[in-house]
Amino acid sequence: MTDLSLKMLHRFYEQLWQIRFFEGHVQRLAASGEVPGFPHLSTGQEAVAVGVCANLTEGDMLFSGHRAHGHVLAKGSDPYATFCEVIGRQDGLCQGRGGSMHLVDVSTGMLGATGVVAGNLSLAAGAAWAAQVANKEKIAVVFFGDGATGSGVFHETLNLAGLWQLPLLFVCENNGMAEFTGREEHSDVAKVSAFAAPYGISAQTIDGNDVLVVNAAARSAIQGIRAGSGPYLLECMTYRMAGHYVGDAQHYRSKEEMATMKEKDPIERLRLHLLAKGDSAEELEAIMQRVKAEMTAVVDRARKAAHPDPATVMDYVYSADFPGREENAKWN
Repeated sequence: MTDLSLKMLHRFYEQLWQIRFFEGHVQRLAASGEVPGFPHLSTGQEAVAVGVCANLTEGDMLFSGHRAHGHVLAKGSDPYATFCEVIGRQDGLCQGRGGSMHLVDVSTGMLGATGVVAGNLSLAAGAAWAAQVANKEKIAVVFFGDGATGSGVFHETLNLAGLWQLPLLFVCENNGMAEFTGREEHSDVAKVSAFAAPYGISAQTIDGNDVLVVNAAARSAIQGIRAGSGPYLLECMTYRMAGHYVGDAQHYRSKEEMATMKEKDPIERLRLHLLAKGDSAEELEAIMQRVKAEMTAVVDRARKAAHPDPATVMDYVYSADFPGREENAKWN
């Protein structure tokens, strides 16, 4: 292993912990009522975000769903601004107007998360098409869960992506649950990757709990897309250790199932890999403690940030030159 590759593995380890600690704070503050709405955590799925985003450039465009914290952080957004957005502060990515499920950071190419299941797929296809028409060397990536495959827009987007050979990577984070329903209860198609073949799209199903596997598969797929081979569907089999949302009692799962799946924790798997490569337990503990301290400082700072001024509630609702803007404002 070269020094560069070891440096990258350490970066992966840091990012996995960064997402885990970030969402740990979200869960804690949501339980105390400090987080508006119902945040959705990606605990256990962090390897997908880290492994895929490591292969993206700043110019590449990213789209996510309602479980987006990890994707935003892995794409390079500032943790402070991201946390401020989650708790509705003025310093947030969207000045506190979007919240947990509507994170946007144009500066990093993170063009939107959405609470609408499958609502991001067609948007990603549009971004990929725009890049193709403009002959720009960038791609679009869209993250979605296996539950999104029951939506018509999923198949419509696959059809157009294959037909037009769009530079688009579909990443299915298949955690086996569509909200509270197991896949076997809502689909006879066991593997999401099987949906790609009818549309002439290449696809692969991989272990989404191993960041090294995800990174290698994403790298290969993205290299092909950049070379003009058309869209690709990467299905990452993973596990959501947390509930569908903070507060979900998870009565649909047995304690035995949850205990078994926690053994596949992507952070622990990478830790064991690094130990086997010669890192010491003390060195890895130091990395974890450093990231933990950094994230605690971020959260403490974010909680002290100002709330948006209510007087600015109409800002960004209409464009500055929207006809009748002033007339419309008096009705609001």
